[in-house]
Amino acid sequence: MRSQDTPFEGGPMDGRVLPVLLGITGHPPKTYRIPVPAPDGGPATVLVYRRVPRGRSGRTGLGPGWKYLYDPSGAAADRPRWPWSGRSRGPAADPDATPRGKPDDADG
Repeated sequence: MRSQDTPFEGGPMDGRVLPVLLGITGHPPKTYRIPVPAPDGGPATVLVYRRVPRGRSGRTGLGPGWKYLYDPSGAAADRPRWPWSGRSRGPAADPDATPRGKPDDADG
């Protein structure tokens, strides 16, 4: 497998460069989680870093690569939003309401 030296910014890993394995597309993972064991033997703390573009190069406009920024909240990453995943499609509909664009029977 191929790896790429990727810099980390912010948090405890600030200024370090680690080799990160690349995926099938040639990009490092969007989220990088680093488990840190507790000194007293308790549950491990997980440091979360998010992948962001490193910047733009001058003429070509191609990105020079990626870097990881510390995410102190450690919130779960956005999951894919598929059309069938059950999210609402607009305002909540009243079950007794007439569908949009069709007149009521009383309107004739």
